[in-house]
Amino acid sequence: MTEGLTKFYGKQRGVLDLDVNVEKGEVFGYLGPNGAGKTTTIRLLLDFIRPTQGQAKIFGKDVSQNSLEIRKRIGYVPGELAMYDNMTGRDFLTYFAHLRDGADWKYVEELAKRLDCDLSQPIRSLSHGNKQKIALIQAFMHKPDLLILDEPTTGLDPLMQREFYRMIEEVRSEGRTVFLSSHILPEVERTCDRVGILREGKLVAVEGVKDLKSRAVRHLEIHFAKPVPKEAFVGVSGVRDVTMEDGIMHCTVVGSLDAVIKAASSFPVDNLITHEPNLEEVFMSFYGQGGEQ
Repeated sequence: MTEGLTKFYGKQRGVLDLDVNVEKGEVFGYLGPNGAGKTTTIRLLLDFIRPTQGQAKIFGKDVSQNSLEIRKRIGYVPGELAMYDNMTGRDFLTYFAHLRDGADWKYVEELAKRLDCDLSQPIRSLSHGNKQKIALIQAFMHKPDLLILDEPTTGLDPLMQREFYRMIEEVRSEGRTVFLSSHILPEVERTCDRVGILREGKLVAVEGVKDLKSRAVRHLEIHFAKPVPKEAFVGVSGVRDVTMEDGIMHCTVVGSLDAVIKAASSFPVDNLITHEPNLEEVFMSFYGQGGEQ
């Protein structure tokens, strides 16, 4: 999708030398704190701004040379909504439908019902969450080949977030593609196949969610039938921070559990509890304490 994509605003860094390839039919999560360059990347992909160097392609076509053709096949939710406040939700969606040569209004009504969105209300009277619902409907309503979503669940309550996840799963099952920028890590972990982690405008990782988590630190608790010497686990591959008390061992394990399981098998084990890492722990391993600065 991108090759050496770079954007500077004067001397200020936007993004640096991005190489991102999103596969057809996948849900790709794009992660990073505020200021990391997520929105800049999206604006470059949509040809709202032009790169300092490098290029971006969507559907195999250069976004700068084929922007109108490409946008017809894209649904987009911006991170900062700007709507026509004097319109109703229905007026707003009708306007977008005309821009796209029509829409399946049966599907529009279905989406509105699923998101509990009253399209008869003036946009100026709506809460941020209800405006977000309209933004989602306009992005999904023409069943685009690619959805580019910048913080798509901002303002949605938990029930509507779950409905959004179902909508994403339907898009995936139909072989369409999603590029989802978010800082809500449980959301990304639940919906995405792969993630790119952005730090100070540079990609520091692009991997499957499962692959990232498999290499993260896990917390392990093993209950032995009788006291076991701590020394039996010190130096075992990947094992860190071993403590032993009353036959219960606590430790952290980096990567595979194979070595520690084999070491434990030399002793009678009553119970083993592993606390699986979540994406937030993986994310913070790339940022440490300074990630939000």
